[in-house]
Parts: sequence; structure tokens; C-alpha cells
Amino acid sequence: MRILVVGAGGIGGYFGGRLLEAGRDVRFLVRPARAAALAKTGLVIQSGFGDFLHPAPPAVTEAGVSGPADLVLLSCKAYDLEAAIAAFAPAVGPDTLILPLLNGMAHLAALDARFGPARVLGGLCQISVGRDAEGRILHFNDVHNLVCGDRDDPGSARIARVEAALADARFALRISPAIVQEMWEKWVFIAACAGITCLMRAAVGDIVTAGGGDVIERLFDECCAIAAGRGHPPSAAMVEQSRGMLTNPKSALMASMLRDAERGAPTEADHILSALLREGANGSGAPLLSLAALHMKAYDARRAREGS
Repeated sequence: MRILVVGAGGIGGYFGGRLLEAGRDVRFLVRPARAAALAKTGLVIQSGFGDFLHPAPPAVTEAGVSGPADLVLLSCKAYDLEAAIAAFAPAVGPDTLILPLLNGMAHLAALDARFGPARVLGGLCQISVGRDAEGRILHFNDVHNLVCGDRDDPGSARIARVEAALADARFALRISPAIVQEMWEKWVFIAACAGITCLMRAAVGDIVTAGGGDVIERLFDECCAIAAGRGHPPSAAMVEQSRGMLTNPKSALMASMLRDAERGAPTEADHILSALLREGANGSGAPLLSLAALHMKAYDARRAREGS
């Protein structure tokens, strides 16, 4: 299977690199600056599951995309989705499948509209990963899960093809029979985590230690209620696990959105926080989520005013 990985940042670089390590037919679609960096330093992964270096990973820029891919692994940030779609569209043929690993749900509508829902799978990943100043991909935690599924037919031949292509690489792959539900559950968790850690500019444990555990739980409850109102109430197991993670006074957990904000970068706040509010009638009954979304809108407004 010919796999086109859109992006070679933390997510795309990690999972695409592991597939390359496993001998898969992988190409990375990247911007010119990233292509030049990869040509100079190679693709480097540093992880507790094992380091990997490919000195010359196969990479193309938008102008070099040609011929259909069998699978497009889409790992861009939400605010880059429109540009990414335009860049990889020439690689989408009649039998191409698209596996997006973006957070939230809004990207599915954009991909369905452009390519048709039959080509677009559901997917998510569970990993903490980033890049250092030299472009090396750093794996921060002990989880590297990739979950995917057919949104309409969990037992379809097409998801079986994807499973065969992704299996036996050095990450944990799981095929979900309820991928849309799992995507909603992840959205609820990251909205609560991103909302509170960005609002308080602190890790979960810091907020709990300061006496804010009940605030975190109220925000989490708001997010759960929105999902339930849209027909996707989080499971009891997910709620229990999430509450444990979000109320642990020793936790250093903080959202990547906070790390982006601390370095003055764009964030996915609209795709994660504001989009969830829109699903819940624009904040009715969700005052804490509304405040968190407003906080990040103010951050965006300041960036725009200061010309960031």
C-alpha cells in the first residue's frame, strides 16, 4: 500500500517514521522548509519505545505530488486543513482512503465535502509528542496508540486493508467498531484538558493543588453534556478514567494547546473549544467552556494586533 503522510511534525513524523521503519512504502508531503530540514538532518525519532533515524526520508512538496496514493495519513493542524486538502488532493484517486488524525470532528465535514464520505475514515491518536529546535521528534510519554475505523461499516474490506498496511509497526494499532463515539470521547477529554490548562496557564496537578479540582470537574461535565446532547454520551469507563486523570494532584498533564500558546504560536482552540461550544448551542449551559474559548479568542486577537 502506497502511503502518503501529510506532515512530518510530531504526529505525522512519529507514525509515518514508524511505518517507514517497518518497511512500508511511505512518502511525506511537507512544506519546503521542512523538506530542506529533512534532507539535511534526516528523520529522527527519540522515544522510550526505541529511537529511529532515517537519513533521507522520502519527502515531496505540494508541487511534487503525483499519482494516487492508497492511503493518505492526515496529520496536519486544524488551522492548516484547507491548505493541506489542496496540497494532497492530486494524490486522491478512485480507491484512495483518507485517515485523518485531527482532534475534534469539524474536519470530517470538510473532507467529506471535498472527497466524499466513502473515502474518509475515522481516526485518532493517543500520544504526547513534539519537535525540538533541531526538528527531532520527541516522544514524551509511554503511549503511542493509533485508533481507526470505518465510520459506516466497521467490518468493511477497506478498513481491513488499512489494518494490514499499518499492522506490525512500532506503535499500538487498534481498529474500533465505534470510531465516531471514540472520537467524540477524545474531543470531550481534550476540550476539558485544554480549556482548563490554557485558562489557568498551569498543569492539571498545579490546578488541583491550588484548589481547582472542582472547577476542572465542572468543565469536564459541561463537555460531557454537550456530547450527550449530540447523541454521543461518554461511556462510564471513559468518564471514570478521565476524572482520575483530570483530578490527580501529581499530574504534569497539560494540553499541547497551552504549549503552543506559551510560545506565541497559532492554536487549535477554534477547532476544539469553540467548535464544541457550537455543538452545544453556542455555550448555553457551558459557562466554563465559554470562558475558556473566550480566553483563547482573546489570545488570537492579541496575536493579530501584535502581528505575530
